[in-house]
Amino acid sequence: MKAMVIKAHGGPEQLEVRELPIPRPRAGEVLVEIRAFGINRAETYMRRGLWGDVAAVSGIECVGQIAEDPSGHYRTGQKVAAIMGGMGRTINGSYAEYCCPPATNVFPLDTDLEWARLAAIPESYATAWCCLHDNLRLRPGDTLFVRGGTSALGQAAINIAAAIGDVTVLASTRDPKRRARLESLGCHKVYIEQAGLGETLRAEYPRGIDSVMDIVGNSTLLDSLKMARKGGRVCNAGFLGGSDPILFNPLSDMPSCVDLNFFASFMLGTPDFPLADIPMQAIVDRVADETYQARPTRVFDFADIGEAHRLMESNLAVGKLVVIV
Repeated sequence: MKAMVIKAHGGPEQLEVRELPIPRPRAGEVLVEIRAFGINRAETYMRRGLWGDVAAVSGIECVGQIAEDPSGHYRTGQKVAAIMGGMGRTINGSYAEYCCPPATNVFPLDTDLEWARLAAIPESYATAWCCLHDNLRLRPGDTLFVRGGTSALGQAAINIAAAIGDVTVLASTRDPKRRARLESLGCHKVYIEQAGLGETLRAEYPRGIDSVMDIVGNSTLLDSLKMARKGGRVCNAGFLGGSDPILFNPLSDMPSCVDLNFFASFMLGTPDFPLADIPMQAIVDRVADETYQARPTRVFDFADIGEAHRLMESNLAVGKLVVIV
């Protein structure tokens, strides 16, 4: 099979197409014939060596069909999405024609969506669903701020939150030209990302808001805490602004009675974070009927994964990048 291999830690030029044997599924795994997959920022960190030693073949998600299931649970040809479960980190991932994810990290799907469109869904929407429903416990009547709204994860969160009904959705972007895109997804107001945005928001909402989903991460987290009301929640859900550590003093930086938490999608498929908690079939159906506006912003051929990485790292993607196998 063809696979995109990380030759050495470094830039996108370190990605090289090679021929590898088709993997064989072990007990508890399934063999997936990959049709398409999304590109994620985590994969650029793996390529650069920022997460230490990782698998030679990157890729943390894919969509495709079951080629073999030793347990007999899935039928050959069954459409599925696979996500996390060590893919790209401890086992070879989805930058290939086949992969062997754990069965615990596979969603069975029944859909007629084309592969490229389907590939724009799994990682972003599973993560957004968990952040909104588990970490932030979003309810009708709440006000939500999505910091980093034009990212693939941010757009998924806006889609999901807006469809709940009676949720006021606010978001930020660095580029005023992207305002219309976020409003089309259901944002009630879009803010330009800048220092002190928490104080700006607090001037409009003196008592604070219910929930903040911060995808920018460490560089904005302390400011995001200023947005939350007493009893509100802030979820750190990404590192678009970099992962440099921050000095955090609870006495001065932590507002009283505000819940700060974190979500990492690499936990998906573990006993505490089963995929059964995520209604992926319903999510895919809502994409199909346009309730959720989930389309890839650009589709690449397999040989052009390096180009997709360059676009991802330029911060100009404005949505999900997808590769067709």
